[in-house]
Amino acid sequence: MLDTYLTPVYDPIGDTEPNSAAASISPGSAEDLLLLDAYSRAVIGAVDRVGPAVLHLQISGVKDGSGAAGSGVVFTPDAYVLTNSHVVNGARKIQATFPDGRTLTANQVGDDPDTDLGVVSALGRSLRTRSGRLIDSVIQTDAALNPGNSGGPLVTASGEVVGINTAIIGMAQGICFSISAATVEFVASRLIRDGRVRRCYIGVAGQSVPLPRRTVRFHELARETGVRVQSIASDGAARAAGMLSGDIIVAVDGIAIGDVDELHRLMTEERVGKPVPMTVLRLTHKLELTVTPRESPPRATG
Repeated sequence: MLDTYLTPVYDPIGDTEPNSAAASISPGSAEDLLLLDAYSRAVIGAVDRVGPAVLHLQISGVKDGSGAAGSGVVFTPDAYVLTNSHVVNGARKIQATFPDGRTLTANQVGDDPDTDLGVVSALGRSLRTRSGRLIDSVIQTDAALNPGNSGGPLVTASGEVVGINTAIIGMAQGICFSISAATVEFVASRLIRDGRVRRCYIGVAGQSVPLPRRTVRFHELARETGVRVQSIASDGAARAAGMLSGDIIVAVDGIAIGDVDELHRLMTEERVGKPVPMTVLRLTHKLELTVTPRESPPRATG
Protein backbone atom coordinates (compact mmCIF):
# COMPACT_ATOMS: atom_id res chain seq x y z
CA MET A 1 0.00 0.00 0.00
CA LEU A 2 1.04 3.62 -0.23
CA ASP A 3 3.21 4.86 2.62
CA THR A 4 3.18 8.59 3.35
CA TYR A 5 5.95 10.34 5.19
CA LEU A 6 5.13 13.85 6.41
CA THR A 7 7.57 16.23 8.03
CA PRO A 8 6.11 18.02 11.08
CA VAL A 9 6.59 21.77 10.94
CA TYR A 10 6.37 24.46 13.61
CA ASP A 11 3.02 26.26 13.58
CA PRO A 12 3.20 29.65 15.32
CA ILE A 13 -0.59 30.21 15.23
CA GLY A 14 -1.94 30.69 18.75
CA ASP A 15 1.45 31.51 20.29
CA THR A 16 1.43 34.91 21.96
CA GLU A 17 5.05 34.94 22.92
CA PRO A 18 8.08 33.83 20.99
CA ASN A 19 9.80 30.75 22.36
CA SER A 20 13.30 29.47 21.88
CA ALA A 21 12.33 27.24 18.93
CA ALA A 22 10.61 30.07 17.09
CA ALA A 23 13.35 32.54 17.87
CA SER A 24 15.96 30.21 16.43
CA ILE A 25 14.29 30.00 13.01
CA SER A 26 16.19 32.04 10.48
CA PRO A 27 14.52 33.55 7.37
CA GLY A 28 16.08 30.79 5.30
CA SER A 29 14.77 28.12 7.66
CA ALA A 30 11.29 29.65 7.54
CA GLU A 31 11.29 29.38 3.75
CA ASP A 32 12.37 25.76 4.02
CA LEU A 33 9.53 25.05 6.43
CA LEU A 34 7.03 26.62 4.05
CA LEU A 35 8.35 24.45 1.23
CA LEU A 36 8.11 21.34 3.39
CA ASP A 37 4.58 22.29 4.38
CA ALA A 38 3.62 22.72 0.72
CA TYR A 39 5.24 19.36 -0.09
CA SER A 40 3.32 17.67 2.73
CA ARG A 41 0.04 19.09 1.41
CA ALA A 42 0.91 17.84 -2.11
CA VAL A 43 1.61 14.33 -0.79
CA ILE A 44 -1.63 14.32 1.19
CA GLY A 45 -3.54 15.44 -1.90
CA ALA A 46 -1.96 12.73 -4.06
CA VAL A 47 -2.78 10.04 -1.50
CA ASP A 48 -6.37 11.29 -1.21
CA ARG A 49 -6.80 11.07 -5.00
CA VAL A 50 -5.09 7.71 -5.57
CA GLY A 51 -5.57 5.98 -2.23
CA PRO A 52 -9.14 4.74 -2.86
CA ALA A 53 -7.89 2.80 -5.92
CA VAL A 54 -4.98 1.08 -4.13
CA LEU A 55 -5.72 -2.41 -2.81
CA HIS A 56 -4.03 -4.87 -0.49
CA LEU A 57 -3.66 -8.31 -2.08
CA GLN A 58 -3.35 -11.37 0.13
CA ILE A 59 -2.05 -14.39 -1.77
CA SER A 60 -2.43 -17.95 -0.53
CA GLY A 61 -1.99 -21.46 -1.87
CA VAL A 62 1.26 -20.88 -3.78
CA LYS A 63 3.25 -23.96 -4.74
CA ASP A 64 5.36 -24.15 -1.60
CA GLY A 65 2.29 -23.74 0.62
CA SER A 66 3.27 -20.31 1.97
CA GLY A 67 1.35 -17.07 1.66
CA ALA A 68 2.36 -13.71 0.27
CA ALA A 69 1.11 -10.16 0.12
CA GLY A 70 1.34 -7.28 -2.30
CA SER A 71 -0.46 -4.24 -3.61
CA GLY A 72 -2.57 -3.50 -6.66
CA VAL A 73 -4.32 -0.56 -8.28
CA VAL A 74 -7.81 -0.47 -9.81
CA PHE A 75 -7.55 0.97 -13.32
CA THR A 76 -10.98 0.39 -14.91
CA PRO A 77 -14.54 1.15 -13.77
CA ASP A 78 -15.36 -2.58 -13.72
CA ALA A 79 -12.63 -3.26 -11.14
CA TYR A 80 -9.74 -4.68 -13.13
CA VAL A 81 -6.64 -4.46 -10.97
CA LEU A 82 -2.98 -4.22 -11.97
CA THR A 83 -0.24 -5.82 -9.92
CA ASN A 84 3.09 -7.59 -10.43
CA SER A 85 3.35 -11.01 -11.99
CA HIS A 86 5.65 -12.14 -9.19
CA VAL A 87 2.99 -11.18 -6.62
CA VAL A 88 0.24 -13.45 -7.99
CA ASN A 89 2.24 -16.06 -9.90
CA GLY A 90 1.24 -19.54 -8.75
CA ALA A 91 -1.56 -18.24 -6.51
CA ARG A 92 -4.59 -20.44 -5.89
CA LYS A 93 -6.51 -17.78 -4.01
CA ILE A 94 -6.31 -13.96 -4.13
CA GLN A 95 -8.11 -11.77 -1.62
CA ALA A 96 -8.36 -8.06 -2.54
CA THR A 97 -9.04 -5.63 0.30
CA PHE A 98 -10.25 -2.12 -0.52
CA PRO A 99 -9.34 0.91 1.60
CA ASP A 100 -12.89 0.98 3.00
CA GLY A 101 -12.42 -2.54 4.40
CA ARG A 102 -14.34 -4.49 1.75
CA THR A 103 -12.66 -7.80 0.87
CA LEU A 104 -13.43 -9.66 -2.36
CA THR A 105 -12.04 -12.75 -4.00
CA ALA A 106 -10.05 -11.86 -7.11
CA ASN A 107 -9.53 -13.99 -10.20
CA GLN A 108 -6.36 -13.83 -12.29
CA VAL A 109 -7.25 -12.70 -15.80
CA GLY A 110 -3.79 -12.56 -17.38
CA ASP A 111 -0.10 -12.72 -16.61
CA ASP A 112 3.06 -11.50 -18.35
CA PRO A 113 6.26 -12.59 -16.56
CA ASP A 114 8.36 -10.88 -19.26
CA THR A 115 7.28 -7.46 -17.94
CA ASP A 116 6.33 -8.64 -14.41
CA LEU A 117 2.71 -7.52 -14.87
CA GLY A 118 -0.37 -9.44 -13.97
CA VAL A 119 -4.04 -8.34 -14.23
CA VAL A 120 -6.66 -9.58 -11.76
CA SER A 121 -10.36 -8.81 -11.46
CA ALA A 122 -11.69 -7.95 -8.03
CA LEU A 123 -15.32 -8.63 -9.01
CA GLY A 124 -16.97 -11.72 -7.14
CA ARG A 125 16.95 2.25 -17.24
CA SER A 126 16.30 -1.61 -18.09
CA LEU A 127 15.38 -4.29 -15.60
CA ARG A 128 15.67 -8.06 -16.10
CA THR A 129 12.70 -10.23 -15.15
CA ARG A 130 12.68 -13.76 -13.77
CA SER A 131 11.96 -15.03 -17.29
CA GLY A 132 15.28 -13.58 -18.51
CA ARG A 133 13.93 -10.76 -20.67
CA LEU A 134 14.62 -7.09 -20.10
CA ILE A 135 11.84 -4.61 -19.31
CA ASP A 136 12.55 -1.44 -21.27
CA SER A 137 11.88 2.11 -20.06
CA VAL A 138 11.60 1.28 -16.36
CA ILE A 139 11.47 4.19 -13.94
CA GLN A 140 14.16 4.42 -11.27
CA THR A 141 13.01 6.16 -8.12
CA ASP A 142 14.18 6.72 -4.57
CA ALA A 143 10.61 6.54 -3.25
CA ALA A 144 10.48 4.46 -0.09
CA LEU A 145 9.20 0.98 -0.92
CA ASN A 146 8.81 -1.88 1.51
CA PRO A 147 7.80 -5.55 1.30
CA GLY A 148 4.16 -5.62 0.23
CA ASN A 149 4.43 -2.50 -1.94
CA SER A 150 5.07 -4.53 -5.11
CA GLY A 151 2.27 -3.98 -7.60
CA GLY A 152 1.25 -0.63 -6.15
CA PRO A 153 1.22 2.60 -8.19
CA LEU A 154 4.01 5.17 -8.50
CA VAL A 155 2.28 8.54 -8.57
CA THR A 156 3.18 12.18 -9.09
CA ALA A 157 2.33 14.95 -6.63
CA SER A 158 -0.78 15.67 -8.74
CA GLY A 159 -2.01 12.10 -8.31
CA GLU A 160 -1.15 10.87 -11.81
CA VAL A 161 -0.10 7.20 -11.97
CA VAL A 162 3.18 7.00 -13.91
CA GLY A 163 4.21 3.43 -13.17
CA ILE A 164 3.70 0.17 -11.26
CA ASN A 165 6.25 -0.59 -8.54
CA THR A 166 8.08 -3.83 -9.21
CA ALA A 167 11.48 -4.14 -7.49
CA ILE A 168 13.84 -2.72 -4.90
CA ILE A 169 17.60 -3.06 -4.60
CA GLY A 170 17.97 -3.06 -0.84
CA MET A 171 21.78 -2.87 -0.80
CA ALA A 172 21.84 0.06 -3.24
CA GLN A 173 20.61 2.88 -0.99
CA GLY A 174 16.99 1.90 -1.46
CA ILE A 175 16.89 2.32 -5.25
CA CYS A 176 13.52 1.17 -6.57
CA PHE A 177 12.17 0.45 -10.03
CA SER A 178 8.73 0.84 -11.56
CA ILE A 179 7.30 -0.29 -14.88
CA SER A 180 6.46 2.78 -16.96
CA ALA A 181 2.84 3.71 -17.66
CA ALA A 182 3.37 3.29 -21.41
CA THR A 183 4.45 -0.34 -20.96
CA VAL A 184 1.64 -0.92 -18.47
CA GLU A 185 -1.01 0.35 -20.91
CA PHE A 186 0.26 -1.88 -23.72
CA VAL A 187 0.53 -5.02 -21.60
CA ALA A 188 -2.72 -4.50 -19.69
CA SER A 189 -4.76 -4.16 -22.88
CA ARG A 190 -3.30 -7.44 -24.22
CA LEU A 191 -3.85 -9.28 -20.95
CA ILE A 192 -7.50 -8.24 -20.76
CA ARG A 193 -8.08 -9.10 -24.43
CA ASP A 194 -6.04 -12.32 -24.74
CA GLY A 195 -4.97 -13.27 -21.23
CA ARG A 196 -1.30 -12.95 -22.24
CA VAL A 197 1.07 -10.99 -24.46
CA ARG A 198 1.97 -12.65 -27.78
CA ARG A 199 5.70 -12.78 -28.57
CA CYS A 200 7.87 -14.42 -31.20
CA TYR A 201 9.70 -17.69 -30.79
CA ILE A 202 12.36 -18.92 -33.23
CA GLY A 203 13.72 -21.81 -31.18
CA VAL A 204 17.31 -20.87 -30.38
CA ALA A 205 19.42 -20.36 -27.27
CA GLY A 206 22.10 -17.76 -27.82
CA GLN A 207 25.07 -16.02 -26.27
CA SER A 208 26.44 -12.55 -26.96
CA VAL A 209 29.95 -12.80 -28.42
CA PRO A 210 32.56 -10.40 -29.84
CA LEU A 211 33.35 -10.57 -33.56
CA PRO A 212 36.88 -10.58 -34.99
CA ARG A 213 37.80 -7.14 -36.32
CA ARG A 214 38.83 -8.66 -39.63
CA THR A 215 35.35 -10.18 -40.03
CA VAL A 216 33.62 -6.92 -39.13
CA ARG A 217 35.65 -4.99 -41.70
CA PHE A 218 35.40 -7.61 -44.44
CA HIS A 219 31.61 -7.90 -44.24
CA GLU A 220 31.12 -4.20 -43.38
CA LEU A 221 29.11 -5.00 -40.25
CA ALA A 222 27.54 -2.24 -38.16
CA ARG A 223 28.32 -3.92 -34.81
CA GLU A 224 31.37 -5.62 -33.37
CA THR A 225 29.32 -8.20 -31.47
CA GLY A 226 26.61 -10.71 -32.37
CA VAL A 227 24.52 -13.59 -30.99
CA ARG A 228 26.06 -17.04 -31.30
CA VAL A 229 23.48 -19.84 -31.57
CA GLN A 230 24.44 -22.22 -28.77
CA SER A 231 21.61 -24.68 -29.31
CA ILE A 232 18.63 -24.93 -31.61
CA ALA A 233 15.23 -26.58 -31.15
CA SER A 234 14.64 -29.48 -33.49
CA ASP A 235 11.11 -28.30 -34.26
CA GLY A 236 11.83 -24.55 -34.18
CA ALA A 237 11.46 -21.94 -36.91
CA ALA A 238 15.22 -21.26 -36.99
CA ARG A 239 16.11 -24.88 -37.82
CA ALA A 240 13.36 -24.98 -40.44
CA ALA A 241 15.04 -21.98 -42.09
CA GLY A 242 18.43 -23.72 -42.16
CA MET A 243 20.07 -22.09 -39.15
CA LEU A 244 22.71 -24.20 -37.38
CA SER A 245 24.34 -24.27 -33.97
CA GLY A 246 27.45 -22.07 -34.15
CA ASP A 247 25.90 -19.53 -36.52
CA ILE A 248 26.19 -15.92 -35.32
CA ILE A 249 23.14 -13.73 -35.82
CA VAL A 250 24.20 -10.17 -36.70
CA ALA A 251 21.00 -8.64 -38.10
CA VAL A 252 17.23 -9.18 -38.06
CA ASP A 253 15.06 -7.64 -40.76
CA GLY A 254 17.93 -5.33 -41.67
CA ILE A 255 18.43 -4.17 -38.08
CA ALA A 256 21.91 -4.83 -36.67
CA ILE A 257 21.93 -6.66 -33.32
CA GLY A 258 24.82 -7.05 -30.93
CA ASP A 259 23.42 -9.06 -28.02
CA VAL A 260 20.67 -11.40 -26.90
CA ASP A 261 18.58 -8.60 -25.39
CA GLU A 262 18.43 -6.77 -28.72
CA LEU A 263 17.26 -10.00 -30.37
CA HIS A 264 14.55 -10.34 -27.70
CA ARG A 265 13.32 -6.80 -28.33
CA LEU A 266 12.74 -7.57 -32.00
CA MET A 267 10.70 -10.71 -31.26
CA THR A 268 7.37 -8.87 -31.05
CA GLU A 269 3.84 -10.03 -31.84
CA GLU A 270 3.86 -8.20 -35.18
CA ARG A 271 6.43 -10.69 -36.53
CA VAL A 272 4.50 -13.84 -35.58
CA GLY A 273 3.90 -15.90 -38.72
CA LYS A 274 5.66 -13.45 -41.02
CA PRO A 275 8.89 -14.25 -42.93
CA VAL A 276 11.78 -12.29 -41.42
CA PRO A 277 15.22 -12.03 -43.07
CA MET A 278 18.09 -12.77 -40.70
CA THR A 279 21.78 -12.24 -41.41
CA VAL A 280 24.12 -14.83 -39.91
CA LEU A 281 27.83 -15.53 -40.02
CA ARG A 282 28.78 -19.15 -40.63
CA LEU A 283 32.53 -19.57 -40.32
CA THR A 284 33.84 -16.90 -42.73
CA HIS A 285 30.67 -16.57 -44.80
CA LYS A 286 27.75 -14.17 -44.41
CA LEU A 287 24.38 -15.77 -45.17
CA GLU A 288 20.83 -14.50 -45.48
CA LEU A 289 18.18 -16.80 -44.02
CA THR A 290 14.43 -16.30 -43.97
CA VAL A 291 12.92 -17.28 -40.62
CA THR A 292 9.17 -17.31 -39.92
CA PRO A 293 8.81 -16.81 -36.15
CA ARG A 294 6.13 -18.71 -34.29
CA GLU A 295 4.17 -17.58 -31.28
CA SER A 296 5.82 -18.21 -27.93
CA PRO A 297 4.03 -20.94 -25.95
CA PRO A 298 2.23 -19.76 -22.79
CA ARG A 299 4.34 -19.88 -19.63
CA ALA A 300 3.16 -22.04 -16.78
CA THR A 301 1.82 -19.99 -13.86
CA GLY A 302 1.03 -22.78 -11.39
